[in-house]
Parts: sequence; C-alpha cells; structure tokens
Amino acid sequence: ITGISVAVVLVAVILLCCFKRKCSLVTSTIFWNKGRENRQQIELFLKNYGSLAPKRYSYSDVKKMTNSFAYKLGQGGYGGVYKGKLKNGRLVAVKVLTDSKGNGEDFTNEVASISRTSHVNVVTLTGFCFEGTKRALIYEFMLNGSLEKFIYDESSSIKRQLGWETLYQIAVGIARGLEYLHRGCNTRILHFDIKPHNILLDEDFCPKIADFGLSKLFPKEESILSTVGARGTIGYIAPAVFSRSFGVVSHKSDVYSYGIMVLEMVGGRKNIYIGVDHTSEIYFPHWIHKRVELDDDLGFYGIMNEEQNEKARKMIIVGLWCIQTDPSNRPSINKVIEMLEGSLESLQIPPKPFLSSPPRTPAHSSTIQIL
Repeated sequence: ITGISVAVVLVAVILLCCFKRKCSLVTSTIFWNKGRENRQQIELFLKNYGSLAPKRYSYSDVKKMTNSFAYKLGQGGYGGVYKGKLKNGRLVAVKVLTDSKGNGEDFTNEVASISRTSHVNVVTLTGFCFEGTKRALIYEFMLNGSLEKFIYDESSSIKRQLGWETLYQIAVGIARGLEYLHRGCNTRILHFDIKPHNILLDEDFCPKIADFGLSKLFPKEESILSTVGARGTIGYIAPAVFSRSFGVVSHKSDVYSYGIMVLEMVGGRKNIYIGVDHTSEIYFPHWIHKRVELDDDLGFYGIMNEEQNEKARKMIIVGLWCIQTDPSNRPSINKVIEMLEGSLESLQIPPKPFLSSPPRTPAHSSTIQIL
C-alpha cells in the first residue's frame, strides 16, 4: 500500500511539473507573439508617418550619444532620462522607455503628438530609437530641467527660488503652449498630464510642455471625449475623469490640471501637504480663496511692490477659476491668457472650489488609468 501511494504521488508530481512547463511555454509564446505584433504595429505606424516622423537612430547611436548612459538627468515611471550629445555637438535629453504601456501606446502617442507641433512653449522632439524592444525619444536639451525643482522647497517656509515676474511669465508661457495644442494644430492635442514635472525650462526660464505619453489626438470639431483610456497623475486629474457626474472630459480637463499647477507655483508647495494632520487645514486652494476673498495680505515671500502683488493675485484668481468642479465654469485656455494679461480689476473672484482635498496618498505622485 505504501509503495502504491508513493508511486501515485510521484506520478502526480511529474504530471503537475509537465503541466506547469507546458503552461509556461504557452504563456511565453503568447507574450512573444504579442510583443512581435506590437512591434509590427509600431513599425507600421512609423512607416505611415513617413517624412513627418523625426530622425530615427539605432540603439548603438543612442549609447554613443549618451556615452553609454553615463549622465542621468532624471527618473520617471517610464524609465530614465540621460544627457546626450549629437555628432554636431548639440546637447539633447534622451528618454529611454522601459515600461511602455499596452501596445506601445505611450511611445506612439509621444511621436504622433509632438511630431505635429512647432511652438516656442512645446519641447522639440529631434529623433527617436525603435529597435526590437529598445525604445528611446531624443529631445532638445533644457538647461534648467523641470519646473518642480524650482517651486517646491520643503526645507524653507519663506525662501522662493523664482521671482514673481518669472513665475508669472512661466504661467503665461505654459498657457500659450496649451492654447497651441488645443487650437493651433491641425489636430487637437489634449495632454492629460500637465504638472510641474512635465514643464521644462530653458536657460532663460522659458517654459516648454513635455511628456506626451498620455496625450490624445482628436479632430478639432470634437469637444467631448470618452473617459475610456483617460489617464493622469493623482492630484492633477480633473474630477470628470473620475466620474461623469462631474461633467464631461474635454479640453477643460487640461485647464483643471493647469489651474492646480499654477496654485502650486504660487504657494511654493503641493496643494496637499502630507505632513499636516488635518486635511481641512492643508488644502491650499481653500486657504488662498479665503485670503483673496477678504482682500487680505497674501503674506508671500518676495512680494516687494504693487506690480508683484498684482501678478500674484491674478495667478491665484485664474488658478481658482481653472479648478472649478463643473467644466462649464472653467475658462478655456485662450480665456486664461486674456485673464492673465488683462487688468486685475476686471477679474471676478470665483466661487470656493467645491471639492476638498482627495483621500490621503503617499507623498510621491503616481499615474492612474481610468477604464
């Protein structure tokens, strides 16, 4: 009886191992075929783009221009960004994709979107690499990096790295870039991930919108979009992306993200500060709305004269209008530019933002997908 039992167990173990090996082989084959299919789709996309696509580089070219990825500029959920130099001596930033979503959607979105653009406030894509599983995007080099490192200074409650005139010009520049994406292209481009991390600054602090991995292309006549596949970063996503009860997803979703970002530029901190215990005390839009409504002194470091005070107040009022819960109450981005460049006296103070701070999340931002 013991011998028969042992034999049965051994046979069962052998059969189980064979089954697992077969399943593993089948799974590997499926993923390999899927990967090959995805690569074929991207190749077809690039072929169809023809002369519209930027210059294509081999992976060995990418290694040479980055000196084998010697100098890392930054890291994101997609992979790393490295400093590089072209043969003509021009500096570039090389974004290496290590986690391309779905069928290479992030890669194709970025190439498709940015290849259609030419604007002083939109970063220039100079080339790309697509070789097997290796994918990289080569951008113009931006000396001052991303906006976030200039507006978040957790170590000091008073020090501000950028003056109010520079902050104001950055806010106007970003708005002009968004206006171009929404209205200036043959195809409307919605970015869906406007945040300080995705705003790059050149040597003169001229802002350029970057990272089009989540962007969507739509005909100009379409104004209402499906929430299927809409993505963004927690803290900057418009309420309608979460629930249709807050309205529809449209170009006003980018306006909401822009408003959140402008208020962070003004406050010099995240709108929600994780280190404070009570959310009612930390939601900056509510706090600043009350200060503006009562016409109190803003109390921000660096406001030395009436002109700086006026620019700060215009940024606050515009930011508060942009984050209104109902999309129909938000201004279009071209209206935002008019408000920023117009007189302070002509601006009405908007209603207090309806939504309070969202549920607590870890201090680092994350990207989500709404299905």
